[in-house]
Amino acid sequence: MTDSRQLLRNAAIFLAGIGVLTASSYVAVPMVPVPVTMQTLAVLLVGAVAGPRMGLAMIVSWLALAALGLPVLAGGKSGLFAFTGPTAGFLLSFPLAGYLAGVAARTVAKDHVSRFASFIGLHGVILAMGWSWLATIIGAQQAFVAGVAPFLVGAVIKSALGAAILAAFDRKG
Repeated sequence: MTDSRQLLRNAAIFLAGIGVLTASSYVAVPMVPVPVTMQTLAVLLVGAVAGPRMGLAMIVSWLALAALGLPVLAGGKSGLFAFTGPTAGFLLSFPLAGYLAGVAARTVAKDHVSRFASFIGLHGVILAMGWSWLATIIGAQQAFVAGVAPFLVGAVIKSALGAAILAAFDRKG
């Protein structure tokens, strides 16, 4: 493949990743103070499929677009308030979780069980970081009740779905 074709291919993959992340924001169940979305699944899949570096770049670029005011987050939210409000801890966990998903996919997460386990662990990282920030705003117990407990079942379901999607990528490759 020529250098220009490779560059175009990488740009298309990069933009598709940002598109997936944005679309995942709009698949949402409104809740207060944190909505249920498909963002965590998308973040982990982008990292796992694109790899640690490109996945990280996609996620950081997507968050930068949000910070600049583009309506790419849940409910069309954007701007700097998203990074200081109740969901800030979750958003700030996404680059780390996506990067680690990419590392795991390249090293240890090679079968259904290990992919599922890595996604469960990474959902745990996201929830822990989200909880820790939310706790500074509404207190630790209330942050757990509102920002962690409602998401535990979804984390298991999204982890299983993520493992299945990665298995489908394996079959196609």
